[in-house]
Amino acid sequence: MQQSHEPAALAEMAAFAAVAEARSFTRAAVRIGRDPTILSRRLHSLEERLGVRLLSRTTRSVSLTEAGAEFLVRV
Repeated sequence: MQQSHEPAALAEMAAFAAVAEARSFTRAAVRIGRDPTILSRRLHSLEERLGVRLLSRTTRSVSLTEAGAEFLVRV
């Protein structure tokens, strides 16, 4: 039986969309009822799987990279 990674991929994409919209891990976490650490891990996993950085993170802000903006349109 083949294992499906679809639920994990969907969770990663949902986390990305929430953070991209909120421009903050903390605000996104509050909106969707998850811990910011979980969102960060899901985003890292998604970026690793895609092989591209989707978000530019600093201690004070989160912004979309060019690849992130293109991916958000597709999500």
